[in-house]
Amino acid sequence: MSAGSTTDGHWEEDATPQAPQLPPVRLFSAEIIDDQVDVLEDRIEVIDDRVEVFQPRHWLAVAYGAVASAAEWVFGLASLVVLLAALSTFPLIQLVSLGYLLEASGRIARSGRFRDGFVHIREAARIGSVVLGTWLVLWPLRFVSDLWYTAQLIDEDSLASRGWRVALVVLVLLLMLHLAWALFRGGKLRHFFWPAPVRFVKRVSRWGMYAEARDRLWNFVTSLRLPYYFWLGARGFVGAVAWLFIPVVLLVAAFHLPTGPSVIAGLIGILLLPIVVAYLPFLQAQFACDGRLVSMFDVGTLRKTFARAPLAFWLAITATLLFALPLYLLKIEFIEREVAWLPALVFVVFILPARLLTGWAVGRGRHRDAPRGWLARWSARFAMIPIVLVYVLFVYLTRYVSWYGSWSLFEQHAFLLPVPFLGL
Repeated sequence: MSAGSTTDGHWEEDATPQAPQLPPVRLFSAEIIDDQVDVLEDRIEVIDDRVEVFQPRHWLAVAYGAVASAAEWVFGLASLVVLLAALSTFPLIQLVSLGYLLEASGRIARSGRFRDGFVHIREAARIGSVVLGTWLVLWPLRFVSDLWYTAQLIDEDSLASRGWRVALVVLVLLLMLHLAWALFRGGKLRHFFWPAPVRFVKRVSRWGMYAEARDRLWNFVTSLRLPYYFWLGARGFVGAVAWLFIPVVLLVAAFHLPTGPSVIAGLIGILLLPIVVAYLPFLQAQFACDGRLVSMFDVGTLRKTFARAPLAFWLAITATLLFALPLYLLKIEFIEREVAWLPALVFVVFILPARLLTGWAVGRGRHRDAPRGWLARWSARFAMIPIVLVYVLFVYLTRYVSWYGSWSLFEQHAFLLPVPFLGL
């Protein structure tokens, strides 16, 4: 049957096609829309500094943003080094510092990219800006406090003394309010210099500032993953001690045993320590990469990884051991706990690049399929021997100049905690 015909053979006009039925349109009243706009305005006010308007930007604005971002990254790296040094001076908390160093090398080993080892740089920049901004804001308070104290020493009941005391109280209240508002806005350095009074008036007229500040602080603290770094550092510390315990104990015993046994103990210890030193940095990076403590003792897998990147391994072990040697000079004298973060700062500056290079070497070996030629492998092995022997000899001789004597052999800061003193 052709189109347009009927069953009795007569032709009919084609029916006009019906328009498709559209879904019903849901209409909203103006009051609901206004409510939604108010909600959006509240949300924009909450995330004021994080709102991005997608519009064409002038090249000067793009260049300024790039320079500002780079400056923040550099400031964050400097703040990170200071934070790691400060954390390493507190018992047990110092494991967080070790855990971060292991995580940095482990991330590079997993991805093979050197830039992945710089973890939490932006968060460190925010912490550094809070500390620096607070310190700068409190300078007027110190100045007024000195004036009040001087006036009180001259005449406690004088008008000047009472006036400076009132000024000090008022200034304390204003600065505390200013610091709280700067922290609520995000804690960037510019927030401590410009209080944004118009935004403050708008914001305090709304409810929920306390809950919002609490949630922001909680999210920021949890993003730092401090328990994870503590647990990673604790396991890395236990694994390193397990490797170092026998050779170091033998070397320490060689100085306290009678002549015969001391010679045997010293000889065995001096033979075992170079082997441990050659493997331990890469075993720690392998453990941090896999996240399993058993990887700290998987020498077979590490040897296969070395065969695929022997020159990278040689460069990493050279940097690790040579960077650690000058730090033993800081162990000659005992330093009080109040200023212990200063030598710890030097330790972190030297140890962090070594950890990054170690993770990079392990990552190169893991991301290659075939081992290098026998010439490259054996050249790297023979080139490691003098570096390791010089390090072991230097460490062995430090007992004569170290504050703790022979017990300082347990202070293997290249593999354990980034601190120089047993007293910590």
